[in-house]
Amino acid sequence: MFFSLIIPVYNRPDEVDELLESLSHATYPEIFEIVLVEDGSTLVCKDVAQKYGDRLNISYYYKKNTGPGDSRNYGMQKARGDYFIIFDSDCIIPKQYLSEVDEALKQNYVDCFGGSDKALDSFSDIQKAINFAMTSFLTTGGIRGGSEKIDKFQPRSFNMGLSRKAFEASKGFGNIHPGEDPDLSIRLWNLGFETKLFPNAYVYHKRRIDWEKFSIQVNKFGKARPILNSWYPKCSKLTFFFPSVFIIGFFASVVLLFVFNFDYLLQLYFFYFFVLFLVSSYQNRSVKIGYLSIIAVWKQFYGYGLGFIKSYYKVIILKQKPQEAFPELFFKV
Repeated sequence: MFFSLIIPVYNRPDEVDELLESLSHATYPEIFEIVLVEDGSTLVCKDVAQKYGDRLNISYYYKKNTGPGDSRNYGMQKARGDYFIIFDSDCIIPKQYLSEVDEALKQNYVDCFGGSDKALDSFSDIQKAINFAMTSFLTTGGIRGGSEKIDKFQPRSFNMGLSRKAFEASKGFGNIHPGEDPDLSIRLWNLGFETKLFPNAYVYHKRRIDWEKFSIQVNKFGKARPILNSWYPKCSKLTFFFPSVFIIGFFASVVLLFVFNFDYLLQLYFFYFFVLFLVSSYQNRSVKIGYLSIIAVWKQFYGYGLGFIKSYYKVIILKQKPQEAFPELFFKV
């Protein structure tokens, strides 16, 4: 099987350097290609691509800015492979990754797979805390962290595989962002394709974000979910409401404490955060990261929960068109 690695990039040459360096150490014995798609960047990575030209089979393309989904589609149209593997530019790839994917496809072929993400020791403390929030089984990140065991898995586009057949049938990603990856997964299911989690095909996801950017990111995730529920009501789940219920319950517990001197509900919240602290401190071998993980999880639930409530009200209750209610979530292509 000939793999084409599709990597959209926007003003991140340093990230691309680290990504290509990791791919230069791949132990996969077969030839593979890398397709870099510069999505209208002003800080381009063409020189970085040329730096690895003697070690990797790289094709570089520059196009106007139309968002990551359309850039991935552009890359897959240009690619020569029969199976595409999509990475975000802030990923570092383990040397055995392609071999793991190749073996998994030989054992149980699917036209679309997803993998999980992990943190390297070299990541900053905040990056490790955010990684914990985004991957732990104690948060909404359990699926991203690889704890999901069902076959009907929704891959995420930072670490995703897609056959050429599935791409041509589905026409690839839509113009919503974030949310373009579950949108594609559901459309693939409706077309009769299968998706699956490959737990051994993980990447190191080096999210280059601070607390403010993280809050904005998860808020957009929350806004996107009711939009997807309105498009695909059969795929809506009660668990999608959990962060919003969590936030409402927390503020209700504070009111109960001050108005009725009832503190049992608030104690449950403190117990939950204490468990988060213990688990993260143990996993990361750091009390500091355990503390930062509490902040990360709170921001995750608060940002996602409020975004979900706002979007649910506008899109589900008021029946507003998603593109008019949240134009910031849609790229013009």
